[in-house]
Amino acid sequence: MSKDRPAPQAPAPLSPLVDAHTHLDACGASDAETVRVVVDRAAAVGVERVVTVADDLAAARFAVDAAHWDDRVYAAVAIHPTRANVLDESTRSEIEKLAADPRVVAVGETGLDLYWPGKLDGCATLEEQVDGFRWHIDLAKRLSKPLMIHNREADTDLLRVLDEEGAPETVIFHCFSSDAVMARACVDAGYLLSFSGTVSFKNAKALQEAALLVPQEQILFETDAPFLTPHPFRGAPNESYCLPYTVRAFAELRGEDPEELAKVSTENATKAYGL
Repeated sequence: MSKDRPAPQAPAPLSPLVDAHTHLDACGASDAETVRVVVDRAAAVGVERVVTVADDLAAARFAVDAAHWDDRVYAAVAIHPTRANVLDESTRSEIEKLAADPRVVAVGETGLDLYWPGKLDGCATLEEQVDGFRWHIDLAKRLSKPLMIHNREADTDLLRVLDEEGAPETVIFHCFSSDAVMARACVDAGYLLSFSGTVSFKNAKALQEAALLVPQEQILFETDAPFLTPHPFRGAPNESYCLPYTVRAFAELRGEDPEELAKVSTENATKAYGL
């Protein structure tokens, strides 16, 4: 993402939509007023509700606050897998308390990331990530909340750990970016697959093949803002108001009606998150 590139123009409205995974704090929101501004921009194009997601403890505190500041905002809290090495007793205790808040609709984002170890200073090892992932799975089950998964180059290990621990009732693969083999495994397991702007990228052929396999009732849409801005705005700052671009690109890929996909994906999000 380049801050030098102008923000995308607002798309034609598409309603109703839920941004199933965004980061309001990383989009510049810091208090009730700035949260309202971002969410108002989204609502103007049909994105009526958003789930703002934490990747560290400070972001988790903010996400819960944001969800209390604005009724259109919901929170998901966890420690990102690359930071799983900070999950000491105190951090686990606070995450658990935050996750129990009624405005928190998922435990996430958690999971495994095999891309960053060895490339990022201080990144958690695979062993630390697996330990943290197992703890978050248990937390989601104890709280009866969906598990929101971050997966980067870790398909086999992720499915193995989920199988060993026993998956919660609702599992969401945020920003699904794997191939058709992984998509089929997730669909067969009953997991929800959340698609971001990456599905519109011209070089995302394997992901696009995977997207063709997913039944409508297992589809969510997200921005993962401020990252992964959909084509033709790739590299520009992303925000929840950009979600209709992704939904229309997905609909074109599958030869489906974007309005129908918007309606069905919103029903899926409403059910999964208990909105």
